[in-house]
Amino acid sequence: MCGTMGKPLSWAVLVLAVVLLGLSAPCVAHRQPNFIVILADDVGWGDLGANWAETKETPCLDELAAEGTRFVDFHSAASTCSPSRASLLTGRLGARNGVTHNFAVTSVGGLPLNETTLAEVLQQAGYSTGAIGKWHLGHHGRHHPNFRGFDYFFGIPYSHDMGCTDTPGYNLPPCPPCPQRGTATSRVARKDCYTEVALPLLENTTIIQQPANLSSLAMHYAQQAAGFIQRASDSGRPFFLYLALAHMHVPLEVPSPPPSASGIYGAALSEMDSLVGWIKQVADSHGKGSTLLWFTGDNGPWEQKCELAGRVGPFVGAWQRQRGGSSAKQTTWEGGHRVPALVYWPGHIPANRTSSALLSTLDIFPTLVALAGASLPPNRRFDGLDVSPVLFGWSDVGHKGLLHPNSGAAGKYGEIEALRLAQYKAFYTTGGAMACDGSTGPAEHHQPPLIFNLERDIQEQEPLDVASGEYQAVLPAISRAYAQALEDIITDNITTADYSKDPAVTPCCSTQHVACRCQVPRSGPAMLEHRQERRARWLCL
Repeated sequence: MCGTMGKPLSWAVLVLAVVLLGLSAPCVAHRQPNFIVILADDVGWGDLGANWAETKETPCLDELAAEGTRFVDFHSAASTCSPSRASLLTGRLGARNGVTHNFAVTSVGGLPLNETTLAEVLQQAGYSTGAIGKWHLGHHGRHHPNFRGFDYFFGIPYSHDMGCTDTPGYNLPPCPPCPQRGTATSRVARKDCYTEVALPLLENTTIIQQPANLSSLAMHYAQQAAGFIQRASDSGRPFFLYLALAHMHVPLEVPSPPPSASGIYGAALSEMDSLVGWIKQVADSHGKGSTLLWFTGDNGPWEQKCELAGRVGPFVGAWQRQRGGSSAKQTTWEGGHRVPALVYWPGHIPANRTSSALLSTLDIFPTLVALAGASLPPNRRFDGLDVSPVLFGWSDVGHKGLLHPNSGAAGKYGEIEALRLAQYKAFYTTGGAMACDGSTGPAEHHQPPLIFNLERDIQEQEPLDVASGEYQAVLPAISRAYAQALEDIITDNITTADYSKDPAVTPCCSTQHVACRCQVPRSGPAMLEHRQERRARWLCL
């Protein structure tokens, strides 16, 4: 059964309790729909079974696709964490909103404060707003989610491989030395080592756990999501829930007992699938048809992680692979930014429909604002569109073109390296991220651009011959669209993010534990001191 998580009994009990609460809750007719946006981390287009037949671990997401609309030409606005999240929440590319690469544990800044978030617009429109999961748009001062339009926040401030004593990018958190194998306590201690990461779990601005325990993170998110939905329903207000999952970013929790033939990645994918199915059940229990649920990803798989990386499906970026490096996360190849996308809204959005409209996470902001009956912020331009006619099945026309910015593989952060126009994709700069074999692809600049016809070359293997009639026919339109797009950005109200760093802004639960591997005392005076620390602000000052 989708939504029971398939593992501990506590998940099934939690589902039953929430469904019963929903059935007993007062029926409130909202003029405005509720919104749930679920953003998976580092998920591949081919990680969705409805997209890729080889994938068997996503029955709940496949059911969601059957009951809603699946978008097969859907793209993240960037190919790495912070820029893609900033664009989703502002409807603007990093070249406009200033967020062009990831923020660090020691980052002073975040999403610029003069950028308006989707949560702020919906909050002003009467919505109860909640963010659960990974933030990664600044954690210091007023960059915290509670100051960016979210009434409630529960989650982690950045990626869970960014604990302040850990080296970012590890597959498993390198903990303090574990007991030697063979001792009576080694099995328990070693399990603790590889389920805890040295970063804080926050409820609003208070640290409630540090180091964070990965094995219970999904359960915590599910409980808090259910609680938020219940409170919003009780209040009679429509709600907006932004659920940014830890799945499928490494480190992946090591399941116990060991995973089946699907491996660690498959086991984690299955857990994410069940969590999404469960959230759908919770939403439906509070009035089926009252909530629009939008599932997508922040970027493609992190191929550097080998067997712990997801599936790109057919989007292999063959031209780049021949030259070395990955063509997924951090790149402007299709595997880096084409992501799964499902929208479910019973009674409003057609079921079992597949759309080939060219869409983006940039569209979530203007579309939800329009459906809420609110207005876009003035004095700025948006890269996203109100695509509600596409959601409703009235049209299959999305963007005429999409811009793809550099996200760290090669070249300059935020620079527009590729342009999609209809079935054509033009590269002005190419490059590969680090691959599983350790290779990288250096930046190569192309003038005239490389142009691929994705309609017949989805693998991006053979660029059009510059002397061909097809290339000569499409080049003027591409050059014109690229120049107009750059001019539109330059003349817009653009902002610049503060990427300066200061170790003093590192979140930690005790200033006496600067490594942030705080051990929670069980009793006595130390426990009292710990409770007092938890009441204090969570920044190390």
